[in-house]
Amino acid sequence: MLEKLAKARNLSKANNAVKRLISERGESNAVSMADDVVNNYRKLTKDQHTAFFTYLFEKLNPQVDAVLKAAQNFAAEATARNYINLQKVSESPRQELFRRLNRAGHGTAAVVQMRRDLLQLLDKKPELAAVDFDMRHLLSSWFNPGFLKMHRVDWKSPAEVLEKLIQHEAVHAIDGWDDLRRRLQPDRRCFAFFHPQLPSEPLIFVEVALLPEIPTVITPLVDKKAETVDQPSQYKVAVFYSISNCESGLRGVSMGNFLIKRVAEQLHAEFPSLKTFVTLSPIPGFMDWVSAGANLGEDIPAEKLKPNLRTARDQALAALKLDSQSWTERLSAGWHPDLATPKEQEALLCLASIYLGLGSTGRNGNPVAKFHLGNGAKLHLVNWAGDLSRKGLRQSAGLMVNYLYDLGNVEENHEKFANGEIVYSRAVGKLMAP
Repeated sequence: MLEKLAKARNLSKANNAVKRLISERGESNAVSMADDVVNNYRKLTKDQHTAFFTYLFEKLNPQVDAVLKAAQNFAAEATARNYINLQKVSESPRQELFRRLNRAGHGTAAVVQMRRDLLQLLDKKPELAAVDFDMRHLLSSWFNPGFLKMHRVDWKSPAEVLEKLIQHEAVHAIDGWDDLRRRLQPDRRCFAFFHPQLPSEPLIFVEVALLPEIPTVITPLVDKKAETVDQPSQYKVAVFYSISNCESGLRGVSMGNFLIKRVAEQLHAEFPSLKTFVTLSPIPGFMDWVSAGANLGEDIPAEKLKPNLRTARDQALAALKLDSQSWTERLSAGWHPDLATPKEQEALLCLASIYLGLGSTGRNGNPVAKFHLGNGAKLHLVNWAGDLSRKGLRQSAGLMVNYLYDLGNVEENHEKFANGEIVYSRAVGKLMAP
């Protein structure tokens, strides 16, 4: 009983602290009041977060009558005064709350933490998406890449930063300190974005390998025993082989595309011999798509899947025979790219090229492809047996992709992707209808 009463008091204190902060007209007490909200929020248990954010949703909405009147005034007379008034009354008071919270000591980190907690609730409480919208709107401004600092992370970086690389590597797990040391050798680079308010917190980082030629297999890039290429004259290709977000509270805040472009520009300035910038990327979800019948559905207009491509897709599906044995069963039975028949290899390469080259602009398009193609890259190569890890076999039958960043064409490619067109190489086009 005492514990319940204490929890109830904490929630009441947090809500009252919010009320005081949002009601404060001056700025003299704003910092201490913001600190009060943050400190009281941190005393809440996980099961109280729903009640707290529900309070923000229910009590801090714009006034409907005021918004309607302002909208009518602006529609009748589109003056600057009416426009400004419409903007003022239509903005949620929650946004002002979060702006004031940002004044607290470590306020930026506190708002990011709050959003991290909120995101865990949205599946069961979709109405709280309104609160999330306000948070994301402000965080997108606060974490605008123009405000972020890009730094190279190397073996001399602070231990707490290096530990976060190991912790947050999301594509190719870092197997301890020896593995990390190899990834920071002279023929490797790691760059991260930092925010001035979070100087020891890498927000997102990209790992790069400097090589003589475009790689098609991931193992040599992440092998901690691989020999170091320490002669810069051999660096012809920069390979972005992993990009990882460190802060879930910033989900949906775009940073990665700007990071890759900045890294490419810096590397080109440091090593003029670098002429090619590519990724070596996984294809998450590919075999799930194949197993579900490779139906592009609404993700691709019917006119793009021309009869010859539709025939190639259907023949590829038939060659895999997944209707008689599921992909999971096939893997359990020992399937491996080295044991695949020529027809299976041709079928998987065909389906992957159609999946990426035609379906990536759709709502359900591959997320990695959408990221790089939307960033202005070109679908360059689909590689057989690129990732033989258990995860790689399960999600993509071991296939990997090179997306090519031609620095002179990224803007044009970005525009094409935004208009529903995917730029891919002739080699990829040939795989679609072998």
